[in-house]
Amino acid sequence: MSTRALMRKLEDFEGPRLVPLRENLFGASFFLMKLLPARFMLERAAEQGQLKPGTTICESSSGTFGLALAMLAVQQGYRLILVSDWALDRHLHRRLIELGAEVTIVDSPASCGGLQQARLDRLQMYLKDVAGSYWPSQYGNTDNPLSYAKVAEQFLDRIGRLDCLVGPVGSGGSMSGTARYLRTLFPDLHAIGVDTPGSVLFGQPSGKLNLSGLGGNILPGNVDHSQFDEVHWLPPVEVFHATHELHRTHGLFMGPTSGAAYRVAEWWSRNNPGKTVATMFPDEGHRYVETVYDQEWLEAIAGWASPLPEGPVTVSSPKEPMLGWSRFLWKRRSLNEVLAVTAM
Repeated sequence: MSTRALMRKLEDFEGPRLVPLRENLFGASFFLMKLLPARFMLERAAEQGQLKPGTTICESSSGTFGLALAMLAVQQGYRLILVSDWALDRHLHRRLIELGAEVTIVDSPASCGGLQQARLDRLQMYLKDVAGSYWPSQYGNTDNPLSYAKVAEQFLDRIGRLDCLVGPVGSGGSMSGTARYLRTLFPDLHAIGVDTPGSVLFGQPSGKLNLSGLGGNILPGNVDHSQFDEVHWLPPVEVFHATHELHRTHGLFMGPTSGAAYRVAEWWSRNNPGKTVATMFPDEGHRYVETVYDQEWLEAIAGWASPLPEGPVTVSSPKEPMLGWSRFLWKRRSLNEVLAVTAM
């Protein structure tokens, strides 16, 4: 079997199920969203001679991109080294080991960039020591956003015209890539990025992050700020409630990044009747059975029993303290443009 054929064995699992949530709102529910960019990146690397039979793949991940690489590597016969941290779910850790990945855990954060930077520093050591190794580099590889042309095509085939796209932002690939392709047909498409307080992706001061897959302490090159019309920041408690609401109301058993996107998309669709909205739900909820879906764990979270706001507070700068659900009108500007204007 050819290398291309091997890489496409999991292709049927890459795309989302498009679920109607209300008259003007659709959820794009993925089994494992990161399979799409991971497969596309490896395929392109093989075509360009960067990835050869027997190559060792090295990557930094504490979540689903690492799982996607492990699933692809075991089918294609590559060695895989993953650098992760304490946020790696223990069940996912076991699964990665079962798939043959070599997982190393970083315990201490870097002085600048936190655990994400510490992981990248450790990764560079492996890339230097392992001859001929390949780094997919999900944060900076332009094939990441390019791969989401396939998702944009599915939206067009199943939904047709879209007025608004909502999604969580981590590596930046899914939202930046999908919005860019959709705007070739719908230039007025309204794109909303969902982040969390303490994440530097949209100008917040770096802080502790408590949501796997959402936000970050380093700024990935694949976050194209000029694609976003507005940005919302949701604290963990708000996200966890939304994740349960998505499950109870629509039967979708998804992770907290999906819950965050659902909260924002549901609010925007209610306030914009007649506009068609699609929102991205990146992965299922199985990794969160002992946390987000465990009542005792939730009751230990500060503010869990407090009433929730009906909508976001609009802030005048992304640098403001985000004490609750907050919203900023980004207006498709670069990060530097926004920070320069809001600093005046």
